[in-house]
Amino acid sequence: MPRLTIRFKTPVIFQDLGEFLKFLVHYGRNRGYNWFSAFELGKDSIVDLLYRRRGKYTRPFLHFGTIGLTFIVITFGPLVLARSEDEGQAEIARGVMSVSAHITDFNTLQAEEVRQYRGGEIITHTVTEGETLSSIAERYGLALTTVLWENNLTEKSKLKPGQELKILPVDGIRHKVSRGETIYSVGKKYSLQGSEIQVIVDYPFNEFLNDETFELATGQYLMVPDGVKPEEVASMSRVARQVQITPDAGSVTATGSFVWPASGRITQNYSFYHKAVDIANKSGSSVLAADGGTVISAGWLDSYGYGNRVVIDHGNGFVTLYAHLSVVQVRSDQRVNRGDVIGQMGSTGRSTGTHLHFEIRKGGVLLNPLGFL
Repeated sequence: MPRLTIRFKTPVIFQDLGEFLKFLVHYGRNRGYNWFSAFELGKDSIVDLLYRRRGKYTRPFLHFGTIGLTFIVITFGPLVLARSEDEGQAEIARGVMSVSAHITDFNTLQAEEVRQYRGGEIITHTVTEGETLSSIAERYGLALTTVLWENNLTEKSKLKPGQELKILPVDGIRHKVSRGETIYSVGKKYSLQGSEIQVIVDYPFNEFLNDETFELATGQYLMVPDGVKPEEVASMSRVARQVQITPDAGSVTATGSFVWPASGRITQNYSFYHKAVDIANKSGSSVLAADGGTVISAGWLDSYGYGNRVVIDHGNGFVTLYAHLSVVQVRSDQRVNRGDVIGQMGSTGRSTGTHLHFEIRKGGVLLNPLGFL
């Protein structure tokens, strides 16, 4: 007797559903691959850029990270405190007070710390009732002339509530580069002479087409710290800069801790972006060990901007660095006494003129040398 075979035909709807699912898988796989390919290309481009200009964007990243962290703490801090069951309502009140205190403290930080936090940005300040040019300049830790020059104002200018003012991060002038200008011509225009032009190079938010020749791009903006408006030079007679002359090299100050490492004129003081003192002398005088110790580095050992340098460990937690030397006259592991000649002042490395870049460090922290000399 023949066997009866019954075949069930799959409904069309299930066939269509199967084809649709296959299409979704295929589509998702292709789209995902394209997305990841684009992501990888973008990532590789960013990594290549950062590698080629490694270290240049470190400071901006740190500033944006700090700003973001501060924003999160101020915004979400009170909410976290408010939800704490253990502390109760008293803790909520303390949380609100702590946030207010944080904002108040920030406004009363030292001017140098505020400038470092701002990361070189130009702030737009909106004038409120009762504010004056002097009070605004004092609020941001700037000289009155800096606010006047940037906003094309005079001391007799009247402020109106709601008026907007541009606030520079440091004292000086912001300059728009014209065709053919160099840092030397720009510095001279704003009353900077010789090695004083080094402040333009040391300001970390100034960028150059070539970091070795300091080539400028037409139309770019350049910050000139301590620059003086050309029209004001005659009347100010450079008095505002208060030029400082060091004692004869080797003379011991009242503290007796360190001796001056060189004789000459202080062309750049300690600041948030230049944690050192620059001493210039046209003759390129001898550089002395500020105190006795052991030389732990001598020469131009890498391509870093210090150029020829000497680093001395004084064995008491202090380390001193002497940079841009034309000649190094000591070697690593050599023991030197206070006042010994360790080299000659020069202009090697990231330098615009003959001078000594002098640093004092303790525990890896850069200190103001003028507090010890």
